[in-house]
Amino acid sequence: MNLDNRRAQLLDYLRANGKTSVNNLADTFETSGATIRSDLRSLEEEGLVIRRYGAAEACSPSGVSSEDRSMDEKQTVNLDRKCLIAKAASQLVNDGDSIILDCGSTTLQMVPHFERVMALTLMTNSIHIVNAVANLEAEHTVLMPGGTYRRKSASFHGTLAEQAFKQFSFDKLFIGADGFDLAQGTTTYNEAYQVSQAMCQAANQIIVVTDSSKFGRRSPNVVVPLEKIDVVVTDSHISAEDAAYLEGKGIQVITVDA
Repeated sequence: MNLDNRRAQLLDYLRANGKTSVNNLADTFETSGATIRSDLRSLEEEGLVIRRYGAAEACSPSGVSSEDRSMDEKQTVNLDRKCLIAKAASQLVNDGDSIILDCGSTTLQMVPHFERVMALTLMTNSIHIVNAVANLEAEHTVLMPGGTYRRKSASFHGTLAEQAFKQFSFDKLFIGADGFDLAQGTTTYNEAYQVSQAMCQAANQIIVVTDSSKFGRRSPNVVVPLEKIDVVVTDSHISAEDAAYLEGKGIQVITVDA
């Protein structure tokens, strides 16, 4: 079986059978786990599957994922790319900036780079990010909203959280995306997305940090309309057409080699 045929059959299998372990896929296709993982990485880059720890599942044909992943799961997906994107995004942070970080897995990877800057004022609804900042040697002011705790994302949402962000004005927001639709903007399948919209209202500059696999992947809820985005930081696998389209809309596109 050649490479393209195997990947096509692998995708068909996942669409028919749902979430399946790598070991089961290797047995089914009579190949090694390493080969299956390589195939899954390629399919994920095309926005066709979502890899999870030791398993994978297909996105729907429209590119919409049917499941809201936990933070632990998100941190394992395209981690190398996320770290590179986070490092590049952190270069946009200067001494004394006031910034918001959403509760994403890429924004979490920005925190170690805040050792190089001084006197940040940082607000986030993410417990993971607060803990990471607390472990830095550099001293920064950290603000956290109240609200309803959402265990899956280890973050706070709801009316109290939304109102807390609306009370402030920040220089920059760094926000991730479950999907990026060129016609609409960033999207999510998380129904508690209103707090992200409140973050957008509180920031003077909106910077989207997302790996290229999210482009063309649509989720039901629009978080940041395209016209509100100032900068996109992504990896070099973004298509030239998509990058040119964003730049044509006045959005700065920063890419990292990955």
